[in-house]
Amino acid sequence: MDALLHSFSLAEIIGVAGFCLYVVNYSLLTLQVFSGRTITYFMINLCAASCVLVGLSSSFNLASALIQCFFILMSLIGILLRLSQRPAGQLGPV
Repeated sequence: MDALLHSFSLAEIIGVAGFCLYVVNYSLLTLQVFSGRTITYFMINLCAASCVLVGLSSSFNLASALIQCFFILMSLIGILLRLSQRPAGQLGPV
């Protein structure tokens, strides 16, 4: 009964939202709604990792924090690489 009455902190809610973003992103990738080569994929991954990292502030886990930092770094690299490969003036996905 106490578990049902537990009120979640804002950090925990943000962390769960990050989990949801990871699941949606991976599902869309698996179902080929978009490619892992698009900026959209990396942006969603960046948001998910950032949210989960915020969620870890309420219940810290070093291994999880390191994984999220890795995903943030790799997502930023992926975004920058795709932006640098765009021809000047192109607005659509790469």
